[in-house]
Amino acid sequence: MFSLGFVSAILPEQSLSEVLDIAQRIGYDCVEVMCWPVGKADRRYAGVTHIDVTNLTDAKVAEIQREVSNRGVQISGLGYYPNALSPNPEESATAVAQIRRVMEATAALGLTRFNTFVGRDWTRTVDDNWPRFLDTWGPLVELAEKLQINIGIENCPMIFGTDEWPGGKNLAHSPGIWRRMFRDLPSPRFGLNFDPSHLVWLQMDYLNPLREFASRISHVHAKDVRVDRHLLNEWGILAFPKVYHTPKLPGTGDVDWGKFFSVLGDAGYRGPVCVEVEDRIFEGSVENRIRALQQSYNYLRQYIAAGT
Repeated sequence: MFSLGFVSAILPEQSLSEVLDIAQRIGYDCVEVMCWPVGKADRRYAGVTHIDVTNLTDAKVAEIQREVSNRGVQISGLGYYPNALSPNPEESATAVAQIRRVMEATAALGLTRFNTFVGRDWTRTVDDNWPRFLDTWGPLVELAEKLQINIGIENCPMIFGTDEWPGGKNLAHSPGIWRRMFRDLPSPRFGLNFDPSHLVWLQMDYLNPLREFASRISHVHAKDVRVDRHLLNEWGILAFPKVYHTPKLPGTGDVDWGKFFSVLGDAGYRGPVCVEVEDRIFEGSVENRIRALQQSYNYLRQYIAAGT
């Protein structure tokens, strides 16, 4: 039914082999593996490279597949989350080139899921972004069809600092925009990497979209969030989101995970659900990050039986 995994970005110092070892030791079924270009990160949880797709030879593919097989831990998909619609032409071109490489690596590894953002020029409206969105993502969706892989767009708006204000760096943050995206790019290969926590802090229903967009959900992130109502009442929804909300481990925020998994299953989803650790309480050391993965595993296993 569901498979329980985690996003490898929380273990940036570890190799892929070490990440898989940790997953196996805790009991996870799968891992979403980060594939950023090798180099310095430009934000938290970015710049993590557990598979370098620029040097993915046939021998390296065979080695990765062997490591996965030996541990009994699957790769749920490859992940790379840049801004492909950045107003900086160089940044945008670099992002699109790497997206293509990661998509090709997804197919080469025998996988079916690639996860990312669509991006956005945050200084412009959704309508003003739309022609460029279609020009950029039309060919990428065509590539996904050719490679027979699914693109999962995460629904985080990416509004966490003054450099991302006011529009955020990812268009695909709401059901209204998803409908428009899928109308204009109707390929079934183009879908969602659904994270309920973003809808919570955006003051939106996170259950009904599971029903409406069931056929478009190819991957799920399990991240929780706590919205501090007294701070929201103090500053309002136009404040920087980090003023009034805090990412948390599953079970320690405002998502009702029992209802979430009930609706997700009834909607027909049968795929990976990967913990995305962004809880600052657990970021102080590798040991604490592994504790976060263990705690999340212990909590979510009540909804996802091993071996399903």
